[in-house]
Amino acid sequence: MAVTQKLIVPPLEGGDRLSRDEFERRYAASPHIKKAELIEGVVYMAAAVRFRSHGQPHGRIITWLGVYEAATSGVALSDNGTVRLDENNEPQPDALLRIEIGGNSRVTDDDYIEGAPELVVEIAASSASYDLYDKKQAYQRNGVQEYLVWQVFEQKLDWFQLQNGNYILLQPDENGVVKSLIFPGLWLAVNELLSGNMATVLTVLQEGLNSPEYAEFIKNLLPQ
Repeated sequence: MAVTQKLIVPPLEGGDRLSRDEFERRYAASPHIKKAELIEGVVYMAAAVRFRSHGQPHGRIITWLGVYEAATSGVALSDNGTVRLDENNEPQPDALLRIEIGGNSRVTDDDYIEGAPELVVEIAASSASYDLYDKKQAYQRNGVQEYLVWQVFEQKLDWFQLQNGNYILLQPDENGVVKSLIFPGLWLAVNELLSGNMATVLTVLQEGLNSPEYAEFIKNLLPQ
């Protein structure tokens, strides 16, 4: 009688160098792992999430983006959704916005995002984070149009926009507001966000939602 041995899936560990298929196989077999990413073929594991350095900033970004999504049919927000970028990169961004019809990404039959979302946001402890190095390069190479990184300890927020294959830092206007070029009306009062003044952040966002460029954007966003 033939003896069948049970196939053992190796554990997923930080620093492993894996293909995307093998990364997904080990991740699926590790339900105790809440967040792991494949960046340039290397596995990164999330540390414990602290309140002031990650949880609270994350919540504020989701609030800001959530209001924009609620007002904008045809735009979808994801919180910590896995993205299949390419064979060596499968990040799990803190937040992303994607255009549902006619955008650069799609939702697969097994419910993953595949391709480059139009906007990605990461909460980084500091400028030493891999969010500003290997992950930034992966997003840039794969065509993520806008990339926002909040460096919490430095109290700094960088908003990059893809131009001619390279990320260019968007500059705030005279009122300290950075305005998305991909999502018209998505306005951010950066200093107010950094200081925790969410009431003003949402007031400025509403000004963006009332702008002529936003009205034009939503008119053309969905097929007639």
